[in-house]
Amino acid sequence: MSETRELQVREKQEVNVPAEQTRPGLVFSPLVDIFETDKEIVLLADMPGVSTDNLDVDLRENILTLSAEVVSGKGENEQDILKEYAVGKFYRQFTLSEVIDQSRIEAKLTNGVLRLVLPKVEKATPRKISITS
Repeated sequence: MSETRELQVREKQEVNVPAEQTRPGLVFSPLVDIFETDKEIVLLADMPGVSTDNLDVDLRENILTLSAEVVSGKGENEQDILKEYAVGKFYRQFTLSEVIDQSRIEAKLTNGVLRLVLPKVEKATPRKISITS
């Protein structure tokens, strides 16, 4: 029997960091969806307003770090009437296991959604073992 989950829409959430911040401004944790196939894990991160110039995907010591900055689209002579869209930084980290082939990770940003394809190493791919007699 399969379990179904209802998609829950959430607002951007500010990161609650235990350490002191060294830079002013808001820091958000991007919402993610993670999918798995036999050959890869796919991570989708919602980062509205982020451009490829302001996005950094870093991998060090099995830690995958997503960081980005959203800047205001307000023009120089424009004044706020209503401001619901918060600007600031996005930041989120993931620990990668040994099943990920770190040299083949791919990233693509389309319409504010970052898609990371994390290929599995060959030995982690499920396969059928033939039996001989």
